[in-house]
Amino acid sequence: MADADEVARDEELSTREDVKEHLLDLYADVMKGFNEQAGRANDIQDYWDIYNCELSGNQFYNGNSQIFVPIVHNAVNARKVRFSNQIFPQSGRYVEVTTGDGKLPHATTALLEYYVRKAKLRAMIPALVVNGDVEGQYSVYVHWAKNERYVTKKTQKPVQNEELEMDDPDEEVEDVEIRKVVHQYPVVEVLADADLLVLPQTADNIGEAIQNGGSVTVLRRWTKAKLKKMIASGDMDTEAAKGFVEELSQDNTNARMDKAKKMVDAAGINKDGRGKFALIYETWSKVEVEDGEWRLCRTYFAGPDSILSCKRNPLWSDKIPIHSAPVDKVQGAFKGISKIKAVADLQYFANDTTNEAADSAAFSMLPITMTDPEKNPRVGSMVLSLGAIWETSPKDTQFAQFPAMWKEGMEIVGVISQQIMQTLAVNPAQITQGQSKGGKQSQASIANEQQIDLLTTADAVTVLETSILTPMLETMFEMDQQYRDEPVLVQQFGNLGIRANMEEIPPIQFDRHYQFRWYGVEAARTAQQMQQQISAINVLRGIPPQMYQGYRLDISPAITQLVEGAFGPRLAPLIFIDIRSELSTNPEMENELLEEGMEMPVHPLDNHAEHMKVHLPLLKKGDPHGTIRAHLLKHQAMQAQAAQAQVDASKPKGGPGSPGGQGPGVPGSPQPGSQPAPPRGGQQPPGAVPQDQMPAGAMPRRM
Repeated sequence: MADADEVARDEELSTREDVKEHLLDLYADVMKGFNEQAGRANDIQDYWDIYNCELSGNQFYNGNSQIFVPIVHNAVNARKVRFSNQIFPQSGRYVEVTTGDGKLPHATTALLEYYVRKAKLRAMIPALVVNGDVEGQYSVYVHWAKNERYVTKKTQKPVQNEELEMDDPDEEVEDVEIRKVVHQYPVVEVLADADLLVLPQTADNIGEAIQNGGSVTVLRRWTKAKLKKMIASGDMDTEAAKGFVEELSQDNTNARMDKAKKMVDAAGINKDGRGKFALIYETWSKVEVEDGEWRLCRTYFAGPDSILSCKRNPLWSDKIPIHSAPVDKVQGAFKGISKIKAVADLQYFANDTTNEAADSAAFSMLPITMTDPEKNPRVGSMVLSLGAIWETSPKDTQFAQFPAMWKEGMEIVGVISQQIMQTLAVNPAQITQGQSKGGKQSQASIANEQQIDLLTTADAVTVLETSILTPMLETMFEMDQQYRDEPVLVQQFGNLGIRANMEEIPPIQFDRHYQFRWYGVEAARTAQQMQQQISAINVLRGIPPQMYQGYRLDISPAITQLVEGAFGPRLAPLIFIDIRSELSTNPEMENELLEEGMEMPVHPLDNHAEHMKVHLPLLKKGDPHGTIRAHLLKHQAMQAQAAQAQVDASKPKGGPGSPGGQGPGVPGSPQPGSQPAPPRGGQQPPGAVPQDQMPAGAMPRRM
């Protein structure tokens, strides 16, 4: 029960005189902060020019050639591909959820996995990685989207008998039914560094900035249609907001750095289609709503005297849905330094050298003809053409060649390229370039480079995992608890959604009951350790219980991890089934979902005869999707398997020496401590590490 004196989250606070005075002072600080980071925004604009391979005024050489060498572009893209694959491994398992009571929340994990796919994070993360390298900062904003669709489908309805004034059950007519379908899911937005301001600038994180009386501001560029939608949704319901929308006529496309416009220009599009828009400052800060009571509020500024709205944080968790972290943490500053800053001058030097070499190559392909005009009065007839006849003495005319300086230029560019790759931590395992000259690298050298690549990548993506991805999962779960509608989830998930709906967690227990972690980085990091895990399992199963008194051996979690790593999250639950997570569903509820065309699983402990009795009347009404008949066949097959299992249970079991027995080992099974290997002369699967190069500590042994 909420406190009666507590300020409601939808109450407009900007109309209060004391709050308005505080907000005007806050706006002045925000404007000062954006002006102070204008130099950083200009530098980032130059760095984006480098990544987009656009020549600028930073070039010294001004000749005929206009070539941009994409060295930095290739290096950043190599880091993007490497980091994205590490964050999203091929196993397809990205989320790990643990609870305080030790239970495995399979439904919650699957729900977050669904939100990861629905938010299209696999397509968003590469853009975030590039943003981090170019701008030096990872920044995202998590929204909650609610989309509505009106679906039309054909149905059969009984014809009304006019004489009896009732429906005739023996006669039906085709009709159409219109139903509203609501889709709700989180949306992740990548923020440009120039559009994000955190005050004070020396704060370590956003939470510290807010607690110290600071603020977090996101610069928005909203059109009149967007502003009208914000007013209609209740986010802005003041007269100032309505009046501002009517007066929106100034074209502010050139105000401050607009990264979106720059990206559109780089794509070859002259106009971005937004037209006229307004610069809106979305500021999160603490506001004194009562005497001595400070609450986190969201304020929209449109100018020094225009406060569009100020309300309490709409999220029940009372957290800011903005997550930002530097690529490389610098002590005493919130934002980090761009990776391109250290190699910008080298890129400009490589461009100038390449253009000089290109002009030299063009000149070297044109021969120089030297002749004496006094001894050769017919110079005009010596223009080069097919079958030309030069009426002069061969001794009076000589040919010369322009020096081929482009070779030296290309060597200089090669040295610059290696230096840029080294500075950006791009090794030969990411871009094909051998370190050894004139010879083939040894197997130990290649393994050494691959191990360095794994360590470097794991260290870099840890920042994304701990500062961006894991907090983002927490925000998604909190928004799900606040905004999600149960019928929508059931429609999207079927039986899995029903399980998720049964896990009701009070908002105050968000952080206590569930602990989230982005598992993708860890899954990729331990992919090659599966070989050692298999050997360890073989050792553990051979140790007798009397040698570890006081302990109990349970290798089911290790087997679960191995199965998921080998077969992925799609096949693993079908191969290694957790019977504790299975749930028998009410047959009446199954009928509702089967009518919608959703496939429902069959639980082994279902009363199959009772379920089929309930489903058969539904089949007589029609089965346009084929799901009802398939569900009945599954019940029949499961019932037959249960009967066969009872027959097999009555038969005598195998004695010692059989799999699972306590007798001698079974021929063909691995011995304790052994490592699965191919036949003699065969090769290991891709990604396997040879045993003589398995890193005992951190690096492989040199052969």
